[in-house]
Parts: sequence; structure tokens; C-alpha cells
Amino acid sequence: MSTDTATQETREFQAEVKKMLDIVIHSLYTEREIFLRELISNAADALEKFRHQKVASQGEEIFDDHLPLEIKIKVDQEKHTLTITDTGIGMDRGELEHNLGTIAHSGSRTFLANLTENQRQDTQLIGQFGVGFYAAFMAADKVRVQSRSFRPDDAGHEWVSDGTGTYTIGPCPGIRRGTRIILHLKEDAKEFADEERIKQIIRRYSSFVPFPIKVAEEPVNTVQAIWTRNKSEIKEEEYQEFYKYIANAFDEPLARLHFSADAPLAVKALLFFPKENVERLGFGRLEPGVNLYCQRVLIEQHSKNILPEWLRFVKGVIDSEDLPLNISRQALQDSALVAKINRVISKRLLKYLAELAKNEPETYEKFWHSFGMFLKEGAISDFNYRKELAGLLRFESSKTEPGKLTSLAEYVGRMAEAQKDIYYISGPSREAVETGPYLEAFKSRDLEVLYTLDPMDDFALNHIGEFEEHKLVSADRDDLDLGELGHEQEAERQDAAQAAKETLPPEEAKELTAWIKEVLGEKVKEVKASKRLTDSPAMVVNPDGFLTSSMERVMRASGQQLPDFGGKNLEINPGHGLISGLNRLRQSDAELARQITEQIYDNAMIQAGLLSEPRTMVNRNYEILTRLVGK
Repeated sequence: MSTDTATQETREFQAEVKKMLDIVIHSLYTEREIFLRELISNAADALEKFRHQKVASQGEEIFDDHLPLEIKIKVDQEKHTLTITDTGIGMDRGELEHNLGTIAHSGSRTFLANLTENQRQDTQLIGQFGVGFYAAFMAADKVRVQSRSFRPDDAGHEWVSDGTGTYTIGPCPGIRRGTRIILHLKEDAKEFADEERIKQIIRRYSSFVPFPIKVAEEPVNTVQAIWTRNKSEIKEEEYQEFYKYIANAFDEPLARLHFSADAPLAVKALLFFPKENVERLGFGRLEPGVNLYCQRVLIEQHSKNILPEWLRFVKGVIDSEDLPLNISRQALQDSALVAKINRVISKRLLKYLAELAKNEPETYEKFWHSFGMFLKEGAISDFNYRKELAGLLRFESSKTEPGKLTSLAEYVGRMAEAQKDIYYISGPSREAVETGPYLEAFKSRDLEVLYTLDPMDDFALNHIGEFEEHKLVSADRDDLDLGELGHEQEAERQDAAQAAKETLPPEEAKELTAWIKEVLGEKVKEVKASKRLTDSPAMVVNPDGFLTSSMERVMRASGQQLPDFGGKNLEINPGHGLISGLNRLRQSDAELARQITEQIYDNAMIQAGLLSEPRTMVNRNYEILTRLVGK
């Protein structure tokens, strides 16, 4: 029933409203333009309520039933006013006072609470009359609200306030159904009397409001919120056009994920994976590419909170009706709801990538070449998803053809019967790895080794630690124990070396390692006879077991402080001709033997990619060559 009277009254705001006005105007919102988003959302809310009321009325008389459901915005630069008009459900006098003057009240929440579950599925309420409305006073020093209810017996009323402490309410005859909000703009807010500025704000925050928004009779929101529709109803062309709009792209996406969930949160998401990684191409660090919406209204553009930073390459929209529409960006950063959405979406994205890798391996390989760096970044920085990310990593290996990739799961499937660990070795290229000394023990035992050719690979595997209860072990660590793995092949190699009479007897090898340690001094922590070298004379290994040579190179290049482990360990091959020759030379020409020892160490550091100053080595090499030529 209408509460119409013919009187105009001036009343004071309720104390809570005064507090709310102060909070909204001075601290709730970080950007002034948000007020327009809030008012448009309220207008769309009123339109949705009217649509629902019309269905529920079942033929009852409705005032101005013929009006189209729309939002119109008009600016007047001379009068410095901004007017937002909707043809929604409207308010009578009592509703105006109740919603705007007596309490920071959410009409939408009350409306939703009165709906049955079946009715609730049929409505999309996106506004909150109350707190969001008060944002108008951020830009206006006076606000007039003229409204007429859908009920035929209402005559229309006007609510007026300057937002300081009082409001007036009285009759406003002759107006149409719906609500008109007239903002008398502050001196420093005249930008909002400019049509182009208004269109810009609408396109940013309200592009997907499900009712026409017109500025000077021109529709502004022309793109559909297709993420709210059923996947079976959407054509491929619509997906592609939406991607180009939301990602500001010209090409088609590589892949997409469109899904909705009701638990633990109500979420709808339409997410895309681009074809090209512009960050890898040198165009600077990517900004987050996902926009956060609440019931089609933008909450945060390029949200830094809705997904982990390592998923910043993903483009698209996430929409959750569980978020309060009037949430500020500061509150968004601390919102437990946002953290829950973050986990739900991240888990679903990683599940989708695992499905893509299984069902469309060629597409996933394209994705990996472009965006694998981000998954490695996640494995390094985000403990929450390391298990899922481990399954998505890809590498070349000693059992794959050049350029072909394998997963950790595929590696485990090929492991030797008694093998417990997953082995990997770093290098600048496949050729460098395969011609280096670290693979020799694995080749002789026919054991597979993953090639970590990207500096990030070692960091990622080191942080993951293990996969399916198999430890991830670098082949350049000192305490590597291959045990009985490939025992027969290794025994044959040792027998062949012994038959060639190249291997130094244990006592001589012990004396030689002690002498080499004396020559190299603090450069090495320990020198010992190798049990794994077959063809190379020597190699350096990492005594700590965690910091690989590749990780050390990256840390040096970035200027990070390295842990002090007292140098590398040097392993020599007692069965190599150079080592046995060195042993003899130290008896006849100690000075030349010392130079050759230094050269062997530097060569080993080069193979590990760790020699940072080559000039001393080059000069020494010339001295050795000069002495040999002289002889």
C-alpha cells in the first residue's frame, strides 16, 4: 500500500546513517568515479525487481506498464548536473524514507530474503540500495531522488539532501514509474558532467549490466556477459569476440575455461589462455589479466587479488554473487571471500591444464613453450599448489629425442625397477649436457636423466622436492649414490678400465687427491677419486646437495649472496690417461703438474658453467702450451 501524504517534511538522518555517510564519502572507496557504478547498479537492481514483480503480479494493474526497461543518463554542463533515470520498480514515500533516510539499509538483501529458493534462481540482483547510494555524495553537494512506485495508487515523491545531517521528503506529482537521481556536482567534480567521461566509466565498470544504459540516447553497454550463459548456448564466434574485447587482443585464444560452481562459493568464470607470452618477448612484466565482477558489475579491473601472481597471464572474468558490491579495494585485499575464490579458481585452472595435457597434448605443449615459465614461478613461490604444478612441468631428457618433452609422471613410468630417485642435470643446451661429465655414470647404468635447460628449472625442482614419493636429485651433487643401479653394466665398465691398466691403484689415487687439494687450496673443499666418471678426467660437484650449479649461476648473475660452503668438491677419474699422466708428471716436473692441475680444475668449472673470470686460465693455458712446445 502507498504511504502518500501531501506534506513536505524535513528530518534528520539516523545516527548510523551519519556515520555511514562519513565513511563512504571519506574512506570507503579509493576512486571517486565508483559512485556512478553504484548508482547504475542500484538502477539495474530496481529494473530486475520490476521484472520479477511483473511476473509475480499475474495480470494485476501496474503503473506505466508499457515503459521499456532501461537506464538513461543525462549531463548538463551549464547547470553542473548529472541525472540517472531508471524505469524500474520505483519507491513510494515510505520506501524512500526507509531506504535512504533511516538506516544504512540494503533493499536488495531484504528482497532476496523474502524470495523462495525457486524464485531466487530466476532473479539477478546486483545493487544494494543503501551504502552504495551514499557514494553519490562523493561527487555531489546536493542529491535529489525522484521516484514513483509501480503501484497505481502512488503519486510520486522527491527526497533531497546535501548529505550533512538532514533530508527533506515531499510530493513530486507527474513523474513516470521508476527513479530519477539528480546530482548537483561539486566544484571539483565537474568532470562528471562530460558525456565522454561518463561513457568511459560505464564501459569500465558497467559494460555487462543486463539492461540498456543510454547516454544521450546512445547505448553504451553493447557487449553481452556471456559467462552467465550456458556453454551449450554460446557460439565459438561469441567466445572469440568476447576474448578480443576483454583482453584487448586481435588474435584468437589458445584455449579457454568456462565454468560455474555453487560450493564452497557461487562463482562463474570465463578464462582464456593467449597464444603469445609478451612478457617472454621482452615487453615488460604482465599486469594481471582477470577482472573481478559481482553480478556483472566490475569490482576490480586487472585484479591482483583474485588469482596468484604467477597466473597473471590468464585473461578473462570471474564473477561471484557472494561478494558485497560496495566492497572497496582495500577491503578486497583482506577479504576472506576473495581468498576462497582465489583457491577455487586456481585449483580449477590447474585441473583444466592437467586435462588439456592429457587430452590435447599438442595444444598443451604450445601452452608450455609460451607460459611454462609462469608455472615454474608458481612452483618456486607458492607452496599451496606445488603438487599440481609438479605434474604440469615438462623437460627434455636422456630418453627423449631432441626437442621432445616428457613429464615427471612419464619419467616415473620408465624408472628402473630398483630406482628410488628422479635425476636431473642442468646445462645451457642439450648438447652441452650430453657432452659433459655428469651424465657418464647414468649412461653406463642406462638411467634416465631430465635436462633442466632453463635456469628456473632447478629452482622449481628444488622447491618441489619430490614427486609421487620419489626425491628429485641433481646429478651434480656430491653425495649422489646410485648404489646397485645398473650394477652389471657398471661392473663391465670397471673391468674394461682395469684391463686397460689405466686405473691408478687406490693408494696412488689417495696420494694424488691429497696433492691436488694442496695445490688448489681453498678453491675446493675436498678432492676425491670418482666412482661415476667414465670418460672425463674430472668434474666439480656440489657439497651441499641443494644448491645446483645452475642455481649458483643465477644467484651470481642477480647479485645475491651465496651460502658459504667452503668451495666445490673436485672428483678425478683414476682411470683417465690425463690423471695417471698427471700423477707421473708431479714426480718429474712439479711446476708443470701444478699448472695442469689448475687447468683441470678450471676446465671442470667451465663444464659446470661456473668460471666467471677466464683471463687467468687463458694466460696459464698459454704458459703450458709454451712449455710443451719448448720440449
